[in-house]
Amino acid sequence: MNKRLLSILLVAVFLLSIFSLNVMAEFPEKAINYIVCFNPGGESDLTARAQQKPLEEVLDTDVVIQYKIGGGGAVGWSELVQAKPDGYTVAGFNLPHIILQPLVRDNPGYDTKEIKPVFIFEATPNILAVHKDSQFETLEEFVNYAKENPGVITLGGSGSYSANHLGTLEFNQAADIKTTYIPFTGSGEAVPALLGKHVTGLMTYTTMGVRHSDEMRVLAVAAEERVPAMPDVPTFKELGYDYIEGAYRGLAAPPGTPDDVVQKLAEANLAVNEMPSFKNKLQDMGFQIINMGPEESEEFIDDRITYYEEILKEVGLL
Repeated sequence: MNKRLLSILLVAVFLLSIFSLNVMAEFPEKAINYIVCFNPGGESDLTARAQQKPLEEVLDTDVVIQYKIGGGGAVGWSELVQAKPDGYTVAGFNLPHIILQPLVRDNPGYDTKEIKPVFIFEATPNILAVHKDSQFETLEEFVNYAKENPGVITLGGSGSYSANHLGTLEFNQAADIKTTYIPFTGSGEAVPALLGKHVTGLMTYTTMGVRHSDEMRVLAVAAEERVPAMPDVPTFKELGYDYIEGAYRGLAAPPGTPDDVVQKLAEANLAVNEMPSFKNKLQDMGFQIINMGPEESEEFIDDRITYYEEILKEVGLL
C-alpha cells in the first residue's frame, strides 16, 4: 500500500471517528418512541407513563408512548427487533415473557437474545386475588375447593406464557390442584373480568392488588417476604407452598444499537429511578424498584433462561 493511499485511509478513519463521537454527543436529537407492549392500565403502561416526564427531563427530548398490543407482548417485541438500531425506538420488556415465548412458540417473531437490554428497573410479584364478595376468604378454602372441583376455577392473567400464566401452572403443581388459566392482553383487561365476575380469580401482580384493594381480596403473594404496600397479605411460603414468581420489567433497544447509546439510555433510567418522587410513587403502587444496567441485565436474563427452562420442564411445557 503506497503512502498516499495509507494517508487517505487514516484521514477517513479519523473523520469517521470524529463524526461518530459528534453523533453520540448529540444523542438524542429528536423524540424517542417508547413502545408499550400491553394494554393501557397494566403495569407496563403504568411504569412507562410514570417514567415519561422524568425521562424527558433527563434526556432533554420528547418521549412518545406507542402501544403495540398482542401475543403476550410478542407483537411489540417483534417490531422492536426490526427497528432501526439508533436509540430512537425502545420498548418496555418483561421477564419471563421474553424468555418463555421463544421457548414454547414456533415463531413468536423474535428471539430472546435479539432484545438488547438497556436497564431493568422494577419488579412485581404475583398475587392470587378473588372478588371482594368471593366465597373464598383464605387460600386454604380456595385450594380445598379446587381439589374437590378440578378445572372449575378460572384464573385470569396478563398474557400467555407470561409470569401470570407460568405462575398459575407453578401454583397448580405446588398445591396439587387444577385450575383453568384465561389469558388477557394485559392486567388492565384482566381486572375488569374479575370485577364483572367473569373469572373466579386472578393470578395478577401486587400493583393490581394495591390499586383495587377495595374491590378484590388478595389471598397470598408469591414473594420471599411480605410486600410493604400490602403488609397484611401473607406469602405463599408462609402458608406452606414453595411458590415464588412474578415479573421483572425493563427497557430494551433493537439489536445492534451502539453501546454508548445504550449506556446513555441506561444512565437516564438510573437517574429517574433515583428520583425520590418517582421511587416513592412506584413503591406506593406496589412496584419493587430495581437498578440493573446493561451488562447486569444481560447476565440476569441469561441466568433466568436456565431457570425457566427447568421450570417449563417441571410443568410439562418442554
